[in-house]
Amino acid sequence: MAARKGGAVRELRTRQARADACLAAGSAAVAVVLALSVEDGRRPDLVGWTLLLAAQLPLPARRRHPLLVMLAVVACVGPYHALDYAHSAAVPVGMIALYSVAVSGSARRTLLTGVAVLSVPLTVNAFVNPHQVAEVLRISGWIVSVLLFGGYLRIHRENAAAALERAERAERTREEEARRRVAEERLRIARDLHDLLAHSITLIGVQTSVAAHVLTADPDRLDRTAVAKALDDIAETCRSARGELRTTLEVLRDPGGPEARGPLPGLHGLSDLADSARAAGARVDLSVRGEDVPPAVGAAVYRIVQEALTNAVRHGGRDDLNVRVAVHDDAGALRVTVSDDGSGTGAGVPGFGLVGMRERARSIGGVLEAGPREGKGFEVSAVLPLGQPATREQSTREQSTREQSTREQSMGEQHMGEQR
Repeated sequence: MAARKGGAVRELRTRQARADACLAAGSAAVAVVLALSVEDGRRPDLVGWTLLLAAQLPLPARRRHPLLVMLAVVACVGPYHALDYAHSAAVPVGMIALYSVAVSGSARRTLLTGVAVLSVPLTVNAFVNPHQVAEVLRISGWIVSVLLFGGYLRIHRENAAAALERAERAERTREEEARRRVAEERLRIARDLHDLLAHSITLIGVQTSVAAHVLTADPDRLDRTAVAKALDDIAETCRSARGELRTTLEVLRDPGGPEARGPLPGLHGLSDLADSARAAGARVDLSVRGEDVPPAVGAAVYRIVQEALTNAVRHGGRDDLNVRVAVHDDAGALRVTVSDDGSGTGAGVPGFGLVGMRERARSIGGVLEAGPREGKGFEVSAVLPLGQPATREQSTREQSTREQSTREQSMGEQHMGEQR
């Protein structure tokens, strides 16, 4: 990309140099024609032709060094006019030099150049050739017009360049925003899939173990009702997982994007999560007190409780596991607590359960803490704001939690709490 840009710049400079060389040749041709056809002074002799043609030589460098080019032109044109050669012949090269200064410099430099170009000839001619003052005043209008025209083109180019830069910056911003949205959506889908699959597979595994235990515990006195209930629970879990998985993956096929993915899970789905955990053998005490919860907050609560219940069932290590789920609003925030009395001795492959829950809490401005309880068991506690900015204490806790989450993820979540 850099090499391509460098090649384009070199090609542009080559074209500009060719154009300026042609301009110098054209200006010289016009000067010769005017010197031979217009009688407003002496016809140039050897000295006059030398000065007139020498004034054309600096023009190819007018883009790179406009001020130096103008000084060189003045150094040739000044004596040319002073010797009273054909004055019209030197006008084109002077106007080109003035235009180059105006179109490439600042407004202040253009103003100073115009004042110098007009005042110096007027002053000199007022003392040396008073009869030429009228001629200088006659051409002063052309000088001012050229300077104004060059200044206008300079401002127009600057505005066009600024507009182009703003458009490019806006395009880059849109591309960055699009990439950010894609990354956020991928992270959301990854979290949803993790929560859904971990929850469903864990429950299916527990329910399958229950059915297997019933079949092998006492084959002579088979409890067909218990086996049928376990199999029904497995089928219901599979149906629920299939429906939620379809809803989650629809965003990958729907061109409407995240806005078309349908209603988000919320507080109304917590009872189903509790029933699923009860079907896996846990005793769940569910308490929900909250109204008018924003959809994003409700979805975060649903996923946090889902992951916490999955961890409790998976790592509780007890057949009589007790889990308490409390969700209530307090001072403009929704407080979520999921605690159990499990032994915490289950083994498993380190995952991203707690990291995902903390990310969900942070995504809506909340904080989440998780760790072993005093005595035994595990507890997950989250504070999620209901449309209000987090307090200073919450912000401090969020930063501490974020740093802790980073450290835990880098260590591979080897601690039992991270396995949950």
